[in-house]
Amino acid sequence: MKSRDKSTGETLGSVTESTLAGVDAAVGRAAAAQPAWAALPYTERAAALRTAAARLEAGAARVRDLIVRETGCIPGKADYEIGAAAGELHAAAALAGRPVGEVLPSSHTGRFSLAERLPLGVVAAITPWNFPLVLGMRVVAPALALGNTVVLKPSPETPLSGGSLFADLFADLFDGGVLQIVQGGPEVGERLVTHPGTAMVHFTGSTTVGRAIAAQAGGLLKKVSLELGGNNALVVLDDADLEQAAMIGTWSSFHYQGQTCITAGRHIVQAGIAEAYVAELTRRAAAITVGDPFTEAVGLGPMINERQFTRAARMLSEAVAAGASVLTGGPGDPPFFRPAVVASVGTGMRLWREEIFAPVAPVLVVADEEEAIRVVNDTEYGLVNAVVTADLRRGLSVARRLRGGMVHVNDATPQDEAGVPFGGIGQSGLGGRSGGDDNLEEFTTRRWLTTTDLPVHYPY
Repeated sequence: MKSRDKSTGETLGSVTESTLAGVDAAVGRAAAAQPAWAALPYTERAAALRTAAARLEAGAARVRDLIVRETGCIPGKADYEIGAAAGELHAAAALAGRPVGEVLPSSHTGRFSLAERLPLGVVAAITPWNFPLVLGMRVVAPALALGNTVVLKPSPETPLSGGSLFADLFADLFDGGVLQIVQGGPEVGERLVTHPGTAMVHFTGSTTVGRAIAAQAGGLLKKVSLELGGNNALVVLDDADLEQAAMIGTWSSFHYQGQTCITAGRHIVQAGIAEAYVAELTRRAAAITVGDPFTEAVGLGPMINERQFTRAARMLSEAVAAGASVLTGGPGDPPFFRPAVVASVGTGMRLWREEIFAPVAPVLVVADEEEAIRVVNDTEYGLVNAVVTADLRRGLSVARRLRGGMVHVNDATPQDEAGVPFGGIGQSGLGGRSGGDDNLEEFTTRRWLTTTDLPVHYPY
């Protein structure tokens, strides 16, 4: 398998694609290594994670170039990803030493009753191409910290920054079976999901693939955690500061070519400010430069592949045919897609109903807060929404009525921190939350343990 520069197509490196037998062997090695890894003092697991963080920070320049070229992002996004991945490692190192037991009351004299947390075993992590380093580390680091071993399968689009880089960062820090990397496409992923040796599957990616994984894992009664897509809304109320609202809207829809699950795919704007907001959003979008982020100082890079480019272009043309108006932007010379603002959008259009995963900002004008809330909640997704207003109390009132796992008042939809409960509901996610103490629930299982210091008596 070859890794390519997303702007030029140049080969960056290659990896060996795993066979199904290779996947079986990787799971076997991880399973064999897990008991000894879990039995280590937590300080040793924490030290390994901190060392990996130090290696990442020391090699930041090399990693930045790799992420820029392999994902097609600008250097600022790569710097964010490196810092966030290091943060995940440090947070996981702290998590390793957290108390994991609870003394329970008992109605039996002489019984000591305890709830303890145990590692699950082997965690299968299937990760995406858009943030391959940090979204991989969000699973790998806490899972390892809590005594699990991990088999990681990155996207075929990013086999280096999502896979080989992990092997480099953790090289020689523990027994080789503790972290296994497998490479390949859907067949390799399916083998991980259905393998009897994996205790949990953590998948980040499209809702379509997530549904298939949920069905497979459910039939095996296997724990699954799915972080899926979103069709997120940015609500702009009529008292909002125009410059702030347009800046937030621009970043929410166009950062990293709109290729994130927390991108704003719907702008819902109250009528009193709509005309001015659309004009300012259009001005800002038109000013964003697009090109090769490795050789040029640009605001946006290429789309990840031809399939994503073509899908976005088709959705845009369908919307125009149905009456929408593109005020700026749209598909350029592949793989570059100019940030687009789309007005006169109907709620039945595919551009409005589905996750776009491209730099497109559809705008819908509403009369009041009640209509805005109805429109926001009219979706099968439920990841993140945002509200912009000059009145914080008003913003909180609206925010609390929006359906989703996350909501932000007076800020952009793309937000993430190592210690927060990140995740969605509905078609945006299944399972728990990633981040902070939620990782205890995500990557361990609770067990009831009792001891009795008195003789017990039963009828027979």
